[in-house]
Amino acid sequence: MKNIITCTCVLALALLAGCATQPPSSSRVAAYSETIELSGRISVNYQKEGNSESLSGKFNWQQSAQRTSVSLASPLGQTIAVIEVTPGVARLTQAGQPPREAADIDALTAQALGWPLPVSGLRDWLQGHAVSSDGSRFRASPQHNSVITRDGWRVHFISWQDETALLPQPKRIDAERVSEVALRIVIDDQAQP
Repeated sequence: MKNIITCTCVLALALLAGCATQPPSSSRVAAYSETIELSGRISVNYQKEGNSESLSGKFNWQQSAQRTSVSLASPLGQTIAVIEVTPGVARLTQAGQPPREAADIDALTAQALGWPLPVSGLRDWLQGHAVSSDGSRFRASPQHNSVITRDGWRVHFISWQDETALLPQPKRIDAERVSEVALRIVIDDQAQP
């Protein structure tokens, strides 16, 4: 009996040691990263002076803890706008126009582009996170894929890069504000930090 207990303990310790040294699965991803780089496509439907407008194009997104840089381009690759956000200042430059600056990037995009691009929210959304209307932190998953954010966006995480990952990353995100704007974002390429 003593040998059985000893063997059982040794086996249990060996299993625990094996788990501790097991390399992480390649399908696991960090819950949230301050540094990401990705590109994809965006389409926007919005109201301007009582008329329905729409546009589509491509985007490149780079973010670090202290900076967000977004480039918006036409479907053919012509740069439409470049957005730079650093602590305390946001800058938006459109082709053929002088740069515009403001403290609030979301207000600046609405003014300059004619529709609100929620850059501050996208820092989270592009990784499957959001701050919900009650101020709590939301982590999207294939089972829990919709949230109303603190700033009034209804965000739907439609599809995923790899649904079998421990923490899947979004592939397609739809976001809307009632009767104001609807966005569809598709992530085509995501570089690992």
